[in-house]
Amino acid sequence: MRAVVQRVQRGSVTVNDTIVGQIDKGLVVLLGVGQGDTVEDARYLADKITQLRIFSDEQDKLNLSVQDVGGSVLAISQFTLYGDCRKGRRPGYSQAAPPGEAKELYECFVQRLKCNGLPTATGVFQEHMVVEIINDGPVTLLLDSKKNF
Repeated sequence: MRAVVQRVQRGSVTVNDTIVGQIDKGLVVLLGVGQGDTVEDARYLADKITQLRIFSDEQDKLNLSVQDVGGSVLAISQFTLYGDCRKGRRPGYSQAAPPGEAKELYECFVQRLKCNGLPTATGVFQEHMVVEIINDGPVTLLLDSKKNF
């Protein structure tokens, strides 16, 4: 499972000209589910993101988590994180999980964030979404559950 985590001042996601999810200060997480990912991958990333210390403390050091600052998470499904661009000019997506499997693990990830006490908004799985992100810092991190076990 892969995640692009961005610290934001605010973020929103729109589907069919309707805002379906939005947050103020917090994190926007673009989440890709790959072949062979499990519930453990979803839990691991949700817990890791909950505890990441990427917000500034009073000494301006990145020492606080999204929980510590009372922030929220906007979680967006993003199968293109598994795009393979090594051959040709069109990415291949054979490493992405099938939609049914991916949706189940995406929902598990979102539920774990909520269980961790984080206010969490989402996009709509398998829909065309317009995501607006006001990156703060900028702070952007790449996480991969397979590189952390």
